[in-house]
Amino acid sequence: MPLTSKELLEESRKRRTYRSFLEEPVDLEVIKDCILTAGTAPSGADKQPWHFCVVTDPEMKKKIREQAEEVEKEFYANRISDEWRADLAKLKTNWEKPFLTQAPCLIVIFKEFYRTLPDGTKDKNYYVPESIGISMGFLINAIRNAGYASLTYTPAPPAFLSDLLERPEGETPVMVLCVGKPDPNFELPKLRKKTLEEIATFI
Repeated sequence: MPLTSKELLEESRKRRTYRSFLEEPVDLEVIKDCILTAGTAPSGADKQPWHFCVVTDPEMKKKIREQAEEVEKEFYANRISDEWRADLAKLKTNWEKPFLTQAPCLIVIFKEFYRTLPDGTKDKNYYVPESIGISMGFLINAIRNAGYASLTYTPAPPAFLSDLLERPEGETPVMVLCVGKPDPNFELPKLRKKTLEEIATFI
């Protein structure tokens, strides 16, 4: 057990967030396996309140980018605080989101608060934010384990994704996960993960 836990730790430490991807297509069979791995996550009452839209069509990716950048222009111009802007400086982000068309695969993740049954009644879910968070963690690590890089992107607000992808009213978009082979020329920022003492207390 100690050996296995160390192996996973060392592999997980290799995961980095890339904002530039090679245009090489992903293997959709691998992506399917990663999504099924995400689907093994625990959830409130085992309702599994998640949906994953896999987008590889260039035209749809272009539409997502265009609408995302409109949202981001407003965010960076009027909604972001000075403190938040300072915290983002090390990541060199702005309203432009070229990775949305560059990445060969976008996985748009939705949390499902309820689904409407054929008779019109609503089948409600529980602990939805907690459940979707666990599932996304499983997905990100599965993608890393498969050899792909990923980027978590959260447009604010993300509501346009529901309309573009024609999702039902019981679902709310949470994140766009950009997936592909990482661009080896992308300069990764120098980041420090917190130590065990900073993130854990043993009693």
